[in-house]
Amino acid sequence: MKAAASLPATQARRPAGVLRQLARLLALLFICTLSLQLYFVGRIALMRWVDPASTSFERSEAWRLLREKGRIDWAQQWVDEDRISPHLKRSVIASEDAGFTQHGGVEWDAIESAWNKNQRAQARAEKLNELASRRASVRGREPPPASAPKVIGGSTITQQLAKNLFLDSERTLVRKGQELVITLTLEALLDKRRILEIYLNHVEWGEGVFGAQAAARHYFRTDAAKLGPGPAARLAVMLPAPKRFEQRPASPYVVSRAATIAARAGAVQLP
Repeated sequence: MKAAASLPATQARRPAGVLRQLARLLALLFICTLSLQLYFVGRIALMRWVDPASTSFERSEAWRLLREKGRIDWAQQWVDEDRISPHLKRSVIASEDAGFTQHGGVEWDAIESAWNKNQRAQARAEKLNELASRRASVRGREPPPASAPKVIGGSTITQQLAKNLFLDSERTLVRKGQELVITLTLEALLDKRRILEIYLNHVEWGEGVFGAQAAARHYFRTDAAKLGPGPAARLAVMLPAPKRFEQRPASPYVVSRAATIAARAGAVQLP
């Protein structure tokens, strides 16, 4: 009788125990998430006075080069913002983020526009893949590998810096959410001049080529401070795909696009 009476009480205790375990896991998750955000806040606050030595993206690239080539071919040198040509600053803003000095780190309209374009590109890619599979089936062949649509980004300079400093290149909602939090923290703790200075000293301009000084030396055999409107615009054009444009830095597309950027750069207001 005692064993029979104790059975319902045992069953009642089980849900309560599960809820307690769940509550502990949620509390642990909250503490870990909060600790991570405080770590980012501390690192960013320190950047007001201390120049960051490297970024998460740079470290991953260094490891990739070491793994694939057995060595690290690297060019990077920090230069203060007054030693970076105003032509380069204006060209990069004109090319990458025309509203840099006005927005608070995120341009929601640009994100929405990029999302809509990516959705349409995804739909077109799915139709083309389906058509290719049908044709291959009719001819008794193996279907070709599915083609992926080109992903268009709507990131500001601050968002790009947030990603390069701390994050990886995965495209997940969690990572994108963390990027937005870091972006807003950068805007809250650093002024626009400092954000642009850090960005220009760590952005990629080719395989193992990071920062304005290394890019100026690599492509034009000069210092970042001496870049004129033309070379500055060409470097700005390379930013979306530096490894690809590095193969042909004077291609007709780069030269033509650079002329457009140079024309726009004159109207850019620096922070």
